Amino acid sequence: MADQTEASIEIAAAPEAIMAAVTDYEAYPEWASGVKKVEILERDSEGRGSKVHYEVAQGPVKADYTLAYDYDSDGRHLSWTFVEGHGMRDLSGSYALEPKGEATVVTYRLRAEISLPLPGFLKRQAEKTIIDTALKGLKRRVESEG
Repeated sequence: MADQTEASIEIAAAPEAIMAAVTDYEAYPEWASGVKKVEILERDSEGRGSKVHYEVAQGPVKADYTLAYDYDSDGRHLSWTFVEGHGMRDLSGSYALEPKGEATVVTYRLRAEISLPLPGFLKRQAEKTIIDTALKGLKRRVESEG
């Protein structure tokens, strides 16, 4: 698999509160920039989304895609893989949550491949922008609810 882009942010909340926000997929349009609509297509035995469909629009780029989610038993790691979609050829990644005192360090890893051909440096820049936007949005969401 190709290299993933990653970044981390510290959020003033417990891992459980952060994972609750991350897995509340249907609320993404409220806080995740560019996410217009989310539909949970399948749930796992614990009621968590296991197959989730997204509609996104960021500037001139529009895409819809379905992701399959995998949850680690520790409740601090979550990964996803691309199932199908339009406007994307791949979108895989993960969240890892590590407690740090009263806060949690959230690491987001992402591999994104949009349907438009892009040079490698532009692809990596797009991944960095997606990650930065997602982490900042997650931090605002969790800390405002805490």
